[in-house]
Amino acid sequence: MKLIIGLGNVGDKYVFTRHNVGFMVLDRLAARENFSFREEKKLKSFIAKVRLSGEEFLLVKPTTFMNLSGEALRAVIDYYKIEVKDILVIYDDLSLDLGRIRFRANGSDGGHNGIKSIIQHLGGNKFARLKVGIGPQPPIPAENFVLQNFSKEQLETLKTVLDKSLDAAMCYFSEGIEKAQNKFN
Repeated sequence: MKLIIGLGNVGDKYVFTRHNVGFMVLDRLAARENFSFREEKKLKSFIAKVRLSGEEFLLVKPTTFMNLSGEALRAVIDYYKIEVKDILVIYDDLSLDLGRIRFRANGSDGGHNGIKSIIQHLGGNKFARLKVGIGPQPPIPAENFVLQNFSKEQLETLKTVLDKSLDAAMCYFSEGIEKAQNKFN
C-alpha cells in the first residue's frame, strides 16, 4: 500500500488558505475519482482508501493542524505498517511561485513546521515530498501570508497546479522520483 499525505489545517476558516494546498490536492483527487474521506479519530486523520492505476493508496489529511502533522503520520504508518519509502508528502512551499511544483527525495524542513514535525516523528528526513508553490511572498511575515486565502485570479491558476500535482504524484509512484523530477520540477 502507498500513502499520500496532504498537509493542511482543519476547519472552515482554513479551507482556501495557501497553507492548505496539500489538502486541496487530495480533495481534487477525491472529486475527480468520486470518493470521500472519513475521520479516524485514533489516527488523528481523515482517511480514504482508494485504488488508482491498479495500486492501493491510503490518502491522509491530518486533523492535528499543520505544526503537529508528524503525530498523525506516525499513527497512520504504525497502524497500517507502511514503510517510509512508500510515502509521499504534499505541502505548500513559499519559495516556489504559484503554478510550480518540485519533488525532493529528502532534505531539511526549510522552515516549514509541518515538515519539521514529520522529520521529528519519523526520526529522519529521508522521505519523498512534493512541494506546491504558493509564492511569491509579499513583504509580510510568512505565518500571516500562508494563512491568507488565494485571490480569485490565483484560484484559477491553482486548479491547473492541483491537477498537475496529481499527475506528478502518480508519476512518482509508477516511475520513481528521478523521472518525476525530470518531468515536473
